Amino acid sequence: MKLSQFGFELPEDRIAQHPAENRDESKLMVLHRKTGEIEHKMFKDVIDYFNEDDIFVMNDTKVFPARLYGNKEKTGARIEVFLLRELNPETKLWDVLVDPARKIRIGNKLYFGEDENLVAEVIDNTTSRGRTLRFLYDGSYEEFRQALKELGETPLPKELNRDVEPEDEERYQTIFAEKEGAVAAPVAGLHFSKHLLKRLEIKGIKRTAVTMHIGLGTFAPVEVEDLSKHKMDSEQAFITQETCDIVNHAIDTRKNVCAVGTTTMRTLESAVSSDGHLNTFNEWTNKFIFPPYVFTIANSMITNFHHPKSTLMMQAAAFAGYDFLNEAYQVALKEGYKFSTYGDAMLIID
Repeated sequence: MKLSQFGFELPEDRIAQHPAENRDESKLMVLHRKTGEIEHKMFKDVIDYFNEDDIFVMNDTKVFPARLYGNKEKTGARIEVFLLRELNPETKLWDVLVDPARKIRIGNKLYFGEDENLVAEVIDNTTSRGRTLRFLYDGSYEEFRQALKELGETPLPKELNRDVEPEDEERYQTIFAEKEGAVAAPVAGLHFSKHLLKRLEIKGIKRTAVTMHIGLGTFAPVEVEDLSKHKMDSEQAFITQETCDIVNHAIDTRKNVCAVGTTTMRTLESAVSSDGHLNTFNEWTNKFIFPPYVFTIANSMITNFHHPKSTLMMQAAAFAGYDFLNEAYQVALKEGYKFSTYGDAMLIID
């Protein structure tokens, strides 16, 4: 398929700037693939579409405060540093993005915090905005990580185009986040409240987790018209034997398996066995899903409404069907649904 087939006009006022007051009270659009029916519900109604022993698979990654602001030595220029991934804990080497990048060269030092007790030296250029930093810090590794956490702020996506607010620390994190390592939240999971999880449990609906530490590659713009030529950035993912057992039992007993979010779906589809079951996984994956694609593990999916030409929209189109998803997006625009990170949700089922 072609990139241009995923373009549409998304007015600024349709990009949600803040989450719904209560997590599970965002809108939910339900797409029935077999009949083509579209229903309009609230997210907490998602429970009505599942039964005892059905499975929800979540991404339990935890977002760390990846955006720092430092000052360049000598000039004092304010520089944004976005932590992408830790390369070496012992030497405190990190892959980062810097902004403005043109001012930051190899050998430059950046100072962080009011007392400037955290310093980083630029030791390599990786891309136009990418740099490798070595942090210089007197103290233990645990103290260093704590200093990063205190200096960092919630890495809200740029498209929200606003400053971070106190509520973002809690709301830009799922309530089941456990394993720190993501620089972006698995946003479909943001809609689940403690109350909704309890209701699922009472109904006998099971949940299990995979882990994908989401990098900025998930949001990187596609710059080629021929989608088969797009390369995703690799992200680290994990699937335990326990999760495999739960999911494979559901497959064998013909229960529903619902992937909560595009990152969960990509993780599942990265670990499919030759007989259509789920394997354990502990690797980096750059799987890119776009139409046409045959899914193996999950037969339903929860996802948000995504930006035009995004890999997230392409994956949703692969699952719902390209024409059906386009129709749903046009309905969403007409009916006042909100898009993006803090936007409304979509459930795609048979």
